Amino acid sequence: MQAQFTHTTPTGTITISGTDYLFFSGFSYLGLHSHPAFKELLKEGIDRYGTVFISSRIANTRLQLYEELEQRLAALLRQQTAASFPSGYLASQAAVQYAATQGILLYAPNTHPALWTGNPAIPSETWADWAVKTTDKVNAHPDNTFVIVADGVNALTSTINDFSWLTAIRRQVIVVIDDAHGIGIVSDDGSGIISRLPQHPAVRYLLAASMAKAYSIQGGIVAGHTADITAVKKTALFTGATPMMPANAWAFLQSFSLHAAQRNILRQRIAYFEQLTAGRDELHNPFHLPIFVLKGGNGVEQYLLKHGIMISSFGYPDPDSPPVNRIIISAQHTVKDLEELSASLINT
Repeated sequence: MQAQFTHTTPTGTITISGTDYLFFSGFSYLGLHSHPAFKELLKEGIDRYGTVFISSRIANTRLQLYEELEQRLAALLRQQTAASFPSGYLASQAAVQYAATQGILLYAPNTHPALWTGNPAIPSETWADWAVKTTDKVNAHPDNTFVIVADGVNALTSTINDFSWLTAIRRQVIVVIDDAHGIGIVSDDGSGIISRLPQHPAVRYLLAASMAKAYSIQGGIVAGHTADITAVKKTALFTGATPMMPANAWAFLQSFSLHAAQRNILRQRIAYFEQLTAGRDELHNPFHLPIFVLKGGNGVEQYLLKHGIMISSFGYPDPDSPPVNRIIISAQHTVKDLEELSASLINT
């Protein structure tokens, strides 16, 4: 789809050249970026802390708020400790660049570019075949030879990746996982992919995630064992970066009950849209994520646009890639929005 430009941030709707459309693209899965209560918390955060903390994380003057944020996020992700970053991309880069000093990187199929170092060879085989091959390779070498690198959720295919095969690993290994599209929405408490990961003595996890996709704040997190996070905090990506906007950290810490309420609404919306579109083979969402992939249907994005609905349709991971058509549901969508979308899909 040709790029469409707007002068406002989309909510459940978007205005393009004076015309309003229902908006089923982007992310903000919990709908917090437009939620009045959350915006008030952000305003309060700015009143308390200003717009930026004017010192680096390793300076002699430090903001206690970041320590509180990292403690809460480590607990949420069930890890020993955590490090916060100004963006999810930077967090993932910090995790994988540190991990590259600990072993040879073994990339999973479709790994997000945020976890790339240099120009890695990303496997083209199926996830299952790659998992078997990776298990054999790790087990055939001494401890700590390899680092496994993967996404928790593939947002392009609406898939929660299966890591159960890690129980067959017999050598000590670090597993780096980008959980940008899992944290906040996968599991009852929003802990993300960790709720599905096997706890296995040979495996040490290093989890990275964007805070923007579900929680609507600009920032990122890396969580894991204390030794790993201590080392991550010594890297230039941590020491040289301006910290996350403190108002974002404060608003996040004040809004756990709001997260839970919005997560419940999101699940209701997903279930209702699944009910409305039951039997529609062109919609793919096997894990009940807020991401419905439209299989085939060439030109469906233009048809929907003509009927007042904008979906996600662009080439990824680079502009020359084939376009992927997806419907993104968020907690800010109403029942009426979903019914209108479903009715339009019937006529495509």
